Amino acid sequence: MKALCYQGPQTIHYETVADAKLEDDGDIVLRMEACGICGSDLHIYHGHPFPGTENPCFSVGHEAIGEVMEVGKAVRRFRPGDRVMLSASVGCGACRNCLIGNVLACTNAPMRIYGIGRGLAGCQAEAIRVPAADVNASLIPEGISVEQAIMLTDNLPTAWFGCLNADIQPGDTVAVVGLGPIGLMAVESAFVLGASRVFAIDLVAERRQLATQLGAIALEPASALDEIREATGGRMAHCAVEAVGLDATVQLAISLVARQGTVSVVGAGTATSQDFPIRELLIRNLTFRAGVCSVQEHWEKLIHFIQQGRLHPERFVTHTLPLNQGADAYRMFDARTDGVLKMLMTP
Repeated sequence: MKALCYQGPQTIHYETVADAKLEDDGDIVLRMEACGICGSDLHIYHGHPFPGTENPCFSVGHEAIGEVMEVGKAVRRFRPGDRVMLSASVGCGACRNCLIGNVLACTNAPMRIYGIGRGLAGCQAEAIRVPAADVNASLIPEGISVEQAIMLTDNLPTAWFGCLNADIQPGDTVAVVGLGPIGLMAVESAFVLGASRVFAIDLVAERRQLATQLGAIALEPASALDEIREATGGRMAHCAVEAVGLDATVQLAISLVARQGTVSVVGAGTATSQDFPIRELLIRNLTFRAGVCSVQEHWEKLIHFIQQGRLHPERFVTHTLPLNQGADAYRMFDARTDGVLKMLMTP
């Protein structure tokens, strides 16, 4: 079969790889219908060392939906022909935590993610093996579009998780730093959670404009601190969601919140934390959370919000290319050409 493989910095190739196959009784194998490029995929693309990326070549990607082709004999929820969406994060599927959707706390094995090394093959491929499928995949509900389902595999749950970790309460003022798809969906999620005012911060003017259309107050990073101070009468934001993952953006998020506020970091960037401002957090009594989302934990609620028309993740999908043009898709996504926001690929 064909898949996109990482060969080194800025080098993604469309290559022949071993066919996806059942390896365990709980596995299913999907024929990929659509897959997405995530912002965190760009960190691999740029050569930053996620575990396993030191040794090219491996297939990449962790967002996909598809049709079930094969099922292991222990699989109970799926049969050939079903259309399913994957969770980017994979647990053992058997422990108590996995069974309630919290695969990050899997007690039998560390949580795995598709396509960040040699451990679990990537989803930007013609077919995908899904381990412990009864927990790590879900039927695509009626009325959920391809674009919505792709966003449910990672980006939307991560945005929602980031907002929950920010302790957003009705009436709060929220700052969102970084307006890629996750940041923009965090803006929308903050309003669903009852935020009265959301400041949305990004370098890219087009992305600030999208945030404005969502009802946010869009700001440039250089002026955000002063403008939020003025707009809040010096009180600052109750909380901040950081969706970039750079040292500068994490520090900006910390600077924007009030005393006893909360900072939530979901940006999977290249922040080193070597200059982590622990003294500032102590003096201002801030709550700081950073983490990876257990996607499965949030599916039920997010599907409900989409079906109600309260969340619209599909609006952030801007481009679709065939998988065999994956190298071009990565270059376009990396360079942000042609207004690209979320890039999908199809077989």
